[in-house]
Amino acid sequence: MNDPSLGKIRKNQNKKIIVKPTGYDDSDLSILPANLKKNELDKFINLVNDLKDEIDLVFINPSEIDSIDKDKVEAFKEKIVFYSKDADYVIVDDSNSEHTQKSASSQSSAPAPNLLEEKVSTNRSRYGIYRNVKSNEDITQIKEYLVSNNFSFVIIELDDWRIIPLENIIASLQSTSIEIFAVAKSIDEVETLFTILELGVDGVVITANSPDEIKKVSNIIHKSKFEIRPAVIEEVVDVGMGERVCIDTVSMLNQGEGMLVGNKSNFLFLIHNESIGSSFTSPRPFRVNAGAVHCYTIIPGGTTNYLSELESGSQVFIVNDKGLARVVVVGRAKIESRPLKLFRAKISDNEHGSIIVQNAETIRFLGKDGSILPVTHAKVGDSILVYSKPPTGRHFGMEVSNEYILEK
Repeated sequence: MNDPSLGKIRKNQNKKIIVKPTGYDDSDLSILPANLKKNELDKFINLVNDLKDEIDLVFINPSEIDSIDKDKVEAFKEKIVFYSKDADYVIVDDSNSEHTQKSASSQSSAPAPNLLEEKVSTNRSRYGIYRNVKSNEDITQIKEYLVSNNFSFVIIELDDWRIIPLENIIASLQSTSIEIFAVAKSIDEVETLFTILELGVDGVVITANSPDEIKKVSNIIHKSKFEIRPAVIEEVVDVGMGERVCIDTVSMLNQGEGMLVGNKSNFLFLIHNESIGSSFTSPRPFRVNAGAVHCYTIIPGGTTNYLSELESGSQVFIVNDKGLARVVVVGRAKIESRPLKLFRAKISDNEHGSIIVQNAETIRFLGKDGSILPVTHAKVGDSILVYSKPPTGRHFGMEVSNEYILEK
């Protein structure tokens, strides 16, 4: 489902982390939670304050924070999502939802007020709905209901089938500005939710009680887009024989997509996939002939791997010429001896790097206009796409801040 028009409106929206207290122990958002115990509330308030720049929205009853210290209230300002007219993102209860029935049957939960009429009288808050999706019919009804009531967001809960329904929802709402939030069952599935249909949902609802969990989610968001910029080739050298790595993924790759690879972890070249054939080779749209065994590539979580470390089951980023990234799984990695070529390129005097790749027509850079440039035709002065950032030290692939590093 690679519709080129998909997400033209929503693609620039910031991804959001919506945190729900662990004290709200029922994962079903259609059930109104009982108030948190004091120690649970204090712990959650401190968590939100400590990570206020990482947390975008908070699922909590506004009445629960009325009594907290004023200096800690600021972290919740314009961030609250709840079934309340005092929330900033107001979840509307209605007859189409299971919410009223479940709330009434729960001894610890009171039915939420019907806020649909309240929406008409104020423009202060955003209004939306929560839905548990079980069929395509649900998706059709959700779209009609959202559009007809001019809602701003929808929170989606999924049971068994998770990827296909969200793909259908994203496709269904592609021409709107409605934000799609999905309830994550675990931290591990957040990356998938943010990369479905290459665009992902606009936000995830996670139940978290530790800074490490939230930072992990934040890192996933920030790594789902890379700033791709043009660099100018300064030197081309044949370096003789060596070992290179072909990465065969389990996914079909599109024209304009490839892997970020380089001799330095902070300066990576966008190496195109083999979806384009030639007179002598058939297209292999699952493959990236990435580079020499020692080269780096960024993997999910923000760490790096040497290409030689990748194997069946590894995850890698596939990045397009706009910098949008998706996660794919490696089917196999093939290491073979081949003639190699070195390329040096720079963005500025302070931003430069190099890469060693196989010297063959099927290995291609991407030009700044999205054009395909075989390494056999690339020459000094050509402009190609790279990802660059200030250098940091690495310890087993993890960034180490404030460590002196010089790579040549």
